Amino acid sequence: MKNTILLVEDEKPIRTMLQFALEKKGYRTLEAENWFEAQAVLENKPLDLILMDWMLPDISGIEIVQKLKQREQLKHIPIIMLTARSEESYKIKGLDSGADDYITKPFSPHELLARIQAVLRRGINLQHQSELLELGPLRIDLTSHEVTLNDNVIVIGPTEFRLLVFLIENPNRVFSRESLLNQVWSRSKYVEERTVDVHILRLRKALAPGKFDRYIETVRGIGYRFSSKAFQMYGVATSK
Repeated sequence: MKNTILLVEDEKPIRTMLQFALEKKGYRTLEAENWFEAQAVLENKPLDLILMDWMLPDISGIEIVQKLKQREQLKHIPIIMLTARSEESYKIKGLDSGADDYITKPFSPHELLARIQAVLRRGINLQHQSELLELGPLRIDLTSHEVTLNDNVIVIGPTEFRLLVFLIENPNRVFSRESLLNQVWSRSKYVEERTVDVHILRLRKALAPGKFDRYIETVRGIGYRFSSKAFQMYGVATSK
């Protein structure tokens, strides 16, 4: 079955180029040149991925991403941002908004296709993941939400559980507090960024007996990451 990708881009030549490259590779494409048209597609068509231009005539792509990630029925759709802005601050802002990846114009169709395939594979893994995550002595049962370390049950709350799973599934990638709020908490205006620090502290405390707390690293001035050293330590491969 073909994956369906929505192209949200106001420049017709770019949409045409994207459509040609994607359909040549077997994807089905739908088009929208603004937020109004995109909403109509989102309400009526099931999607596997969205390519989102940063600059649109009626609203920015960042604002659209934030809107989509706040809607329960749409927040699962992966989004790749397209923009001419290559500055690191813009990349961070794009990822913090909830986008799954970020690619700058001009880009080669080969690079874009590789990014799309990687994001789609990630989505498949999340939907059909094993019921058990294992990393050395750490075992996480995704069905019962039970966490054990060195065969001892670790008592953590549901938020710490989601935070742990998210960080482990995205090893060595740094997430700002805002990004974690968007990804783990589905951002509520009533949740402050310092809440992330509190839950990270609780999670580290729970993992401390097995010395797994050292793998949740603080990246000064940015946020947190789960170190890939844990995967190297226990000989577990990661595609990240």
